[in-house]
Amino acid sequence: MHEYSIVQALLNQCEEQAIKHNAKKITKVVVKIGVMSGVETDLLQTAFDTFKEDTICEGCEFVINIQKVVIKCRKCNTKSELKELEYCCPQCKSIEVDVIDGEDMYLMSLEMDS
Repeated sequence: MHEYSIVQALLNQCEEQAIKHNAKKITKVVVKIGVMSGVETDLLQTAFDTFKEDTICEGCEFVINIQKVVIKCRKCNTKSELKELEYCCPQCKSIEVDVIDGEDMYLMSLEMDS
């Protein structure tokens, strides 16, 4: 399960940011996960809950926001959020599209106590 390594990297990022901002505790972690990222949100939640103990994130709230796939059509220049994973422009039906969101995972914000 790569969710464990993702959580370890996330906890490392949290600790780095806490040190940078002289925080003693992180109370909330918010991430954005694209539906095409390959990350299983249930497994990620379980891994985070397991590994946050005895870290700066112990007891913190973990919020996962799901990002749908967003494309931009190269023919009509329309930006669209896809409801289905069909990579064609809903406006002009072209398949000449670029994926601009929904494939990655990002640390969006942290709430800290000093």
